[in-house]
Amino acid sequence: MALTTSPPADTGVSRGAAPTVPTDAAGLGRIRASAFVVPALALIGVFLVYPALWTLYLGLTNYRLTGIAAARPQVVGLDNYTHALSDPEFLNSLWLTLLYVLGSAVIGQSVLGFVLAWTMRSVPRVVRTVVESLVMLAWILPGSVVAFLWIALLDRDSGTLNALLGTPGMAWLLEYPMLSIIVFNTWRGTAFSMLLFSAALNAVPPSQLETARMAGASGWQQLRDVVFPHIRGHVLTNLLLISLWTFNDFAPYLITAGGPNDRSEILPVFVYQTAIFDGQLGFGSAISLIMLLINLVIAVIYLRLLRERRT
Repeated sequence: MALTTSPPADTGVSRGAAPTVPTDAAGLGRIRASAFVVPALALIGVFLVYPALWTLYLGLTNYRLTGIAAARPQVVGLDNYTHALSDPEFLNSLWLTLLYVLGSAVIGQSVLGFVLAWTMRSVPRVVRTVVESLVMLAWILPGSVVAFLWIALLDRDSGTLNALLGTPGMAWLLEYPMLSIIVFNTWRGTAFSMLLFSAALNAVPPSQLETARMAGASGWQQLRDVVFPHIRGHVLTNLLLISLWTFNDFAPYLITAGGPNDRSEILPVFVYQTAIFDGQLGFGSAISLIMLLINLVIAVIYLRLLRERRT
């Protein structure tokens, strides 16, 4: 008796067809996944995108805090930008800002942070803990508190620095305003560079340093040929971050307020003075956009250097 077999039931999935893949990793579906993203996008739109677009619009107008231009601002096109690029006060502020970034971030924080990280590798643990705690304390204190401490340190009549050096009546903030805020920002922000370089130096193979030492390499040769090739990416990342932070730093206003005679008026202070005290919101917004473009140029330069390092 012959056995008859019926064809297998059609399951709706062919043997060669690949299984369906969910549209998102969590398997929520597009609608439910979008519901989780919408609140974050709304916050970004309200607090980032809208202010940026509003600032861009103000930069094209003669908007002011008071007067007729406050009630009925007029679009002036690129006049604010052309005026800023030919304004001696803006150009002076830009130069002071670049000097401030170079002195306190690129040279001050980066070099001092690396020196501390390199030196702390070979000191007793107690000394390392004390030094790191003091450096971190300067970083975590509020800017207003740090500014008050530095004013007390550099005060002409009863300043601690004059008492230590025996130079009564020396007005550091009046005679050397840029040097004062450069040293202030270096002292305040070195902790970040020190922490980043400490982590980077831990990744340097000790065997390579020992080999270089046994070959008779000096300390500088060890840094140049062994250490720096390993931490070059960390150096560039650190320079990128601290340069952008320092370029937009407003804390020096708490010490010198841009004075005396605009000798320490970096761009963030210049924008504040122009937009708030002078009431020129349109002109101040144009300067803010120029600052943003300069930040983008700085970021692109560092990112290109990082890309060259990877290739």
